[in-house]
Amino acid sequence: MLSSADIEDVAMKVLPRKARSYYASGGDDGISLRENARAFSRFFFKPRVLRKVSQCDPSTTILGHKSSIPVYISFAGLAKLAHPNGDLNFTRSAGRTGIIQMVGTNPSFSHAEIAAARLTPQQSLFLQLYKNPDNEIAKRFVHRAEQLGYKAIFLTVDAPVLGNRETDIKAPFEEEDEEREGEPLPSQDEEIEAGGSEGGVASAFSKQDDADKTWEETIPWLHSITKLPIVVKGIQCVEDALLAAEAGVDGIVLSNHGGRQLDYAPPSIETLYQLRLQHPEVFEKLEVFIDGGVRRGTDVLKALCLGAKAVGMGRPFNYANSAYGEAGVVKLIRIMEREIVTGMRLLGAARVSDLTPEMVMRVDFHSKL
Repeated sequence: MLSSADIEDVAMKVLPRKARSYYASGGDDGISLRENARAFSRFFFKPRVLRKVSQCDPSTTILGHKSSIPVYISFAGLAKLAHPNGDLNFTRSAGRTGIIQMVGTNPSFSHAEIAAARLTPQQSLFLQLYKNPDNEIAKRFVHRAEQLGYKAIFLTVDAPVLGNRETDIKAPFEEEDEEREGEPLPSQDEEIEAGGSEGGVASAFSKQDDADKTWEETIPWLHSITKLPIVVKGIQCVEDALLAAEAGVDGIVLSNHGGRQLDYAPPSIETLYQLRLQHPEVFEKLEVFIDGGVRRGTDVLKALCLGAKAVGMGRPFNYANSAYGEAGVVKLIRIMEREIVTGMRLLGAARVSDLTPEMVMRVDFHSKL
């Protein structure tokens, strides 16, 4: 296993159809899903030479918490579909390697069990919050996370309703078709009845998220109930990044939800680039993160050059967990660490702070006939 792609290839061979469909699903035609990864290929480096790089330190801080590399485990959901130990494998692997895990609102084990799986009490966990429509329920949930030692709240804002994830929706019906092969075809009425459950494996989660969150009400309310750092997860344009800065949050995640929500939502690396060009002052007001499509250490470095503090990876960790369990998650982290350090040295950067916007250029290659 030399790359995240090697691990994903193994995962695709061992995952059950339902899990594979959920992990790989995107909205509508999957344009945003594919572009998330492809967009990184539009950014090239301008390496600097004759710089001392024999000693290279890829460590950083994320919201004031140490991380061995500028990568965190982003919650991708339903980890137990991949491995019986689910999210616990992420917790233990993050503790072993010194990175941070983001835990979702609906993980495969309880938030208390995940907190108890930390290797030390100092190990940092962040909470991705799908805010309940009932403020009192949401408040108790946040306070419980505080008591368990979670260090930050990542408020998810890009999923007021569930995206149209057709691959995920089709999976159970395709399984049923295979199981009843050779049996009489169902009547049209039976097909309509079977098709009444829309949304696939993820559909139950969307009903627990407040579809009426606003900048004017939700952010001040969240500030009023917790002193934890607040990060708005799911910013997809420069205009909303500016509103987040005005709202006084501690960070934003530029993200289109892994391409699972609105198809044709822009890749996060492009939104990051636009934010850097149009409003570089935002990077001084809050920490900026991105997720979606990150597969190589060079992807991480491009984001950091443009001003991101760190990047989140979700699907690749679920694939590593499904292929090899905890050992696979650790292996993926080590692969990313190796690629990041190699890339930093070849760029002429001995520290994360040496990565600057001048080291990256956006290119559009056109063949000339």
